[in-house]
Amino acid sequence: MQVDLPLDRLVQYEYPHPEPDDFDSFWSRTLHEQTAHPLDPRFEPVDALVRTVDVYDVTFGGYAGDDVKGWLLLPHERTGPLPLVVEYLGYGSGRGHPVESLAYASAGFAHAIMDSRGQGSALRAGHTADPHGADPPRPGS
Repeated sequence: MQVDLPLDRLVQYEYPHPEPDDFDSFWSRTLHEQTAHPLDPRFEPVDALVRTVDVYDVTFGGYAGDDVKGWLLLPHERTGPLPLVVEYLGYGSGRGHPVESLAYASAGFAHAIMDSRGQGSALRAGHTADPHGADPPRPGS
């Protein structure tokens, strides 16, 4: 983890700008609106040409019911429940190709890698469009 302040200062940190007056109502309304759309998770096996990790293309309903994409990588040899690492990618990045992210599953963890809507770059592709915003950025466009 990368931080720019020591833990004791992070614990005491107060954001210097007040939250907008409609902050709570906005999030209450947005979360309530989301209940109208099913989560509808889908896990499709993918042949990623690796023998030690099982790969699933994950799709579920996100904002306004639009699909969000991710990978689920599992150790091929497993006998029970696994600890799970969930990786939410920063803006400008995408889930890329599964072989770019084998470390956690190879070490015995389940690993979920989630796209951010409308993100991706030439370095690591994203697969989640944002019909309410813009397409993933592409250098030179």
